[in-house]
Amino acid sequence: MQDVVLALLAKEPSHGYELRARLHEALGPLRDALNAGQVYVTLTRLEKAGMVSAEHVGQADRPDRKVYALTAEGQQRVRTWLADVSWGRPTEFHLKLIAAAAARLADPVELVDLQRRELLRRLADAQRAALTEPEDSAAVLLLEGVILRLEADLRWLDACAHHWETK
Repeated sequence: MQDVVLALLAKEPSHGYELRARLHEALGPLRDALNAGQVYVTLTRLEKAGMVSAEHVGQADRPDRKVYALTAEGQQRVRTWLADVSWGRPTEFHLKLIAAAAARLADPVELVDLQRRELLRRLADAQRAALTEPEDSAAVLLLEGVILRLEADLRWLDACAHHWETK
């Protein structure tokens, strides 16, 4: 969540409500998985870590808003996150694509291609490992699960690429 919030701030300084609204829009029907206070807790942690700075901005008819902006350290972390090809949950990768496109940090299609190459490398490793295991080995079943998951993830990446290529 921290990296997604940082990437969304790369577009422009924002207050917590704006960030939460952009995350809700990006998650669509899966938005309920996002705890309402999670963005604010994340912003507080990022501020303490020196990744963001906060400024109170006055409003005429409402209480002041706390507007967050990236620090140089936060900008570096965003660049590192965009280059990271570790594979977690598709939701996180989806948000990476949304944030990268919104802030014009990277081409989503290039991010998909980078991720695809990494998953293809992992798939080849898993397939090689499965070929070296005896057929009656319990590890073969585990490797089959890994292979099936990687193949499904690759199909999903194809769908992501198609979506972003047509935008």
